[in-house]
Amino acid sequence: MTDAAVLLRVDGPIAIITINRPQTLNALDLPTIDDLEQRFGEAERDPAVRVIVITGAGDRAFVAGGDIADLRSRRGLQHYQEFAEVIHRVFRRIETSDKVTIAAVNGWALGGGTELLLCTDIRIAADSAKLGLPEITLGLFPGAGGSQRLMRQIAPCKARELMFTGDRISAQEALSLGLINKAVPAATLMDEVLALARRIAEKSPLVLRILKRTLLAGGDMPLPGALAHEQAMIGLVLDTEDAHEGCGAFLEKRKPVFRGL
Repeated sequence: MTDAAVLLRVDGPIAIITINRPQTLNALDLPTIDDLEQRFGEAERDPAVRVIVITGAGDRAFVAGGDIADLRSRRGLQHYQEFAEVIHRVFRRIETSDKVTIAAVNGWALGGGTELLLCTDIRIAADSAKLGLPEITLGLFPGAGGSQRLMRQIAPCKARELMFTGDRISAQEALSLGLINKAVPAATLMDEVLALARRIAEKSPLVLRILKRTLLAGGDMPLPGALAHEQAMIGLVLDTEDAHEGCGAFLEKRKPVFRGL
């Protein structure tokens, strides 16, 4: 494996992005976040890529958090203008990407690691993984979007408990909370992730893009507005060739061939 902080490998319609700092349990410092943005942008711009998988190098950590020594060296305004601004931008880019994202959580996902997986569409974890937001134990709180995203994704009372205590939870508990989609044996993690990625990659990339935009926009609207938005978007989908290909294939009892048109 190379010395690059973030690796990108493209396998047909699937891009695999690997945080590659196993010596620090894949901790996120500013150069690594910059590299993550670059590699993610390359995958986004590749028209052949339909699904982006994010994982960590080695078998110990997905992302074990931020670089604590770096955080200790900073003061508020510097942190706000530099590290915080960059990590918020990059995580929001992942969250709002038109392409489907899957987190393959291969080990510790603490602090920034949990905050990163909160930005992805689907999360599959090794059954040995541990997750959590332990920032409070350092006199901090989740500052890369975690304090806001966690409250919106699981029961608010449980989100508060996890952030107030800094407790680490097992993959099985994360599954019970709805924080991840599935917990699987570590040895089969990537097989499970890639099998799911291939299933999604068979779908229309254009309709997936419109669906993702509909979900993101609707999530910020009151229900009446969100329903009206959905009504408009499904009308837009019916103008695509892929929608008519899918319906035609169903009637003709064959597998559809989606071209993103």
